[in-house]
Amino acid sequence: MSQTPAGTGTSSSGVVLTPARWWHLQDVHRLEVDLFGPTAWSPETFWGELAAPGRTYLVALGGEEVLGYGGLVVSGADADVQTIGVARAAQGRGLGRRLLRALLDAARAAGARHVLLEVRADNEPAQALYRSEGFEQIARRARYYQPGGVDALVLRARL
Repeated sequence: MSQTPAGTGTSSSGVVLTPARWWHLQDVHRLEVDLFGPTAWSPETFWGELAAPGRTYLVALGGEEVLGYGGLVVSGADADVQTIGVARAAQGRGLGRRLLRALLDAARAAGARHVLLEVRADNEPAQALYRSEGFEQIARRARYYQPGGVDALVLRARL
């Protein structure tokens, strides 16, 4: 895990962004399954990501409740947003944007010059968020998300 990135802390909504820890993973996985269904990451994947070098994983806490999470991997000048998820009840309040900005801050702090991510071609709200934060489509991966065969859009932002 990297250091706490800029942009973490409490907002006027009372939601705190903090580095993810092992004790958050059960709640993170529960959200993951609710949000992403059959394409959800396994608990083991989250454990592996949390332990791997060059990763920054954050959770958004409303009191003790995990309302969202996000992850980033940085390798030199390249960074990849691995995942972002926000509980359905907390969507539409800017929490995804806060998580994304904190991950972008972490990428900058680690020396990355651009950030890549993949988003489902049928996820218009996420695409709108990413575009509003400077991401542009650079590729399309046909039938990337399985099961279901949904295309992935590959987006990049320059830092």
